Amino acid sequence: MLPACGVYGSKGNDTGGIIPWSVENEAAALTIGDDNCVRFGKYARIISIPRVYGDYIVYECRRPFYERQIAVRQGDK
Repeated sequence: MLPACGVYGSKGNDTGGIIPWSVENEAAALTIGDDNCVRFGKYARIISIPRVYGDYIVYECRRPFYERQIAVRQGDK
């Protein structure tokens, strides 16, 4: 059995990522997620915080509202 086997630090890409849960990481989760998402022109949104050692905080990367595809149709007022 390997002691302390697991992910050290956050892992993520342009769609989101995971952060190993700890009290310290929970306090900094949004900042950690934003640091990853800003590389893709997005912001982080926390999805899940399980509050169990060995589990992960999950976040998704979202596009800013003003960049989302908003259908503005001619005639819709």
